[in-house]
Amino acid sequence: MNSDSDLQIAGDILEVTHLLQTPREHPATVAEFVGLARSIAEDRSQWEHLVRYDAAGRWYHRLRTGPGYEVWLLSWVPGQGSGLHDHGRSSGVLTVLDGTLTERTERGTRALRAGAQRVFAPGYVHEVVNDALEPAVSLHVYYPGLTEMPMHTAPHCEARTVPGALTA
Repeated sequence: MNSDSDLQIAGDILEVTHLLQTPREHPATVAEFVGLARSIAEDRSQWEHLVRYDAAGRWYHRLRTGPGYEVWLLSWVPGQGSGLHDHGRSSGVLTVLDGTLTERTERGTRALRAGAQRVFAPGYVHEVVNDALEPAVSLHVYYPGLTEMPMHTAPHCEARTVPGALTA
């Protein structure tokens, strides 16, 4: 079960930067995976030259691997989305590098702007969409590495399209 109740009590740990640890060569804790994602996000030379935009579908590139984890770079043109899904047995950190993405869950919708991060556990169901008029880029860290992405259907996460965007 996913709940924001701990965040309501303690606040968002991602906003308390002095509690985040400097990443080791190979992270092993949630805080270290968050730190890894932040360090990559801050160093545009690691990823910016790799980004491609593809109108036919989300573009992705595996940026790095380590013992049991993967780091992926994704681009999103306006109107592209992931569909409602979970990440199987993988936990993850989603970091928006450029632009704005919208995350939809059964608990609601939130805009994720550049610098925003979301941490999720296995079984976390969400949809990520570029509802903006500009492209977006995101970084995804998965532990263990992503081996499945089951798709879901639910009426509470209705699809939206950007005016003028092509739809299938």
